[in-house]
Amino acid sequence: MFGAVAVLSACGQESSEAAGNKAGSAPKAAAPAAKANWLEAVKATPEGGFAIGNPNAPVKLIEFASLTCPHCRDFHEMAMPTIKGEYVAKGKVYYEFRNFVLNPADYGATMLARCQGPSAFFGLADAFFKNQQAWIEPFTKLTEAQTASLQSMSPDEQVVTYAKLGGLDGFVRARGIPEAKFKACLTDANQRGQLETIRKTAVEQYKVTGTPAFVLNDKSLEGVHSWADLEPLLKDAVK
Repeated sequence: MFGAVAVLSACGQESSEAAGNKAGSAPKAAAPAAKANWLEAVKATPEGGFAIGNPNAPVKLIEFASLTCPHCRDFHEMAMPTIKGEYVAKGKVYYEFRNFVLNPADYGATMLARCQGPSAFFGLADAFFKNQQAWIEPFTKLTEAQTASLQSMSPDEQVVTYAKLGGLDGFVRARGIPEAKFKACLTDANQRGQLETIRKTAVEQYKVTGTPAFVLNDKSLEGVHSWADLEPLLKDAVK
């Protein structure tokens, strides 16, 4: 491993609007349609990512990122308030995050962030980025004996044991994933397959070699790895 609106009305009861119309009064104007809250429109994509916003937005932005990547952390800290507030919330941009796993610690964190589904993913990913240095540190202090002991385990046992050695069980337990679900999250074959598909597509179709990497309206943005690089391109795309 390491080497899914019901509208209720009173049955048989005439509405006040209908009664008023029969009496000759003018019908009431229809209430304006509620404005979509695109920040609540989150879903898993067929490609294995998690997307937020208006799927019919004129601009589609894909980010390939690693939860252990400092540059990805910096990008999310600097860019996401603007991307969500100025572009996604206004229905201008449809944003998709695809995990590009770089190392064993990243793999464990990624599997845990993904296992609660779309509604929880972005909150968990934000937590991993915000606390990146703190949750990665225990992995840097593993002894040779601890890492060597993993070699005799099955792949699933390796993943779970490694994640526990790094303290990820405690990190996610405080964020809504109980101990009873911890192992199931880390050994989910479907999620594992999706991560493999994401990586294959990233490398073969979009030529991703590092993170963060971006695809804007299906065009890979070579050499763009920061908000300073991406922001003018995004502004130009939404004009």
